[in-house]
Amino acid sequence: QVQLVESGGGLVQAGGSLRLSCAASGRTFSSYAMGWFRQAPGKERDFVAAISRSSGSISYADSVKGRFTISRDNAKNMVYLQMNSLKPEDTAVYYCAASVARTTYYSSTYRRDYAYWGQGTQVTVSS
Repeated sequence: QVQLVESGGGLVQAGGSLRLSCAASGRTFSSYAMGWFRQAPGKERDFVAAISRSSGSISYADSVKGRFTISRDNAKNMVYLQMNSLKPEDTAVYYCAASVARTTYYSSTYRRDYAYWGQGTQVTVSS
């Protein structure tokens, strides 16, 4: 089973940037499609971004498109979320997740497709 640990969250002013990192402990990291989700207080856990095993397929939620960039480094067992032009509505706990991938190009926007989750990292954007 892969273990995921997020880092890089914090407090930032609107318009600022943060880079979240997710470190995977498993030896088969490259076998997983990866995703980022976020959950604000009192709201559902929503899709943010996803990336396939070989980075050939990438998708974003409309709310973050053009501002966030997901990437991965399979040699380092890492996935990243670069967040630019942050808005107060981006405030949430951000979760890294791993999904068993059918192909090298598989990725998913659905929470139910992800079997493994990190503990989350808090991102707070002030106005």
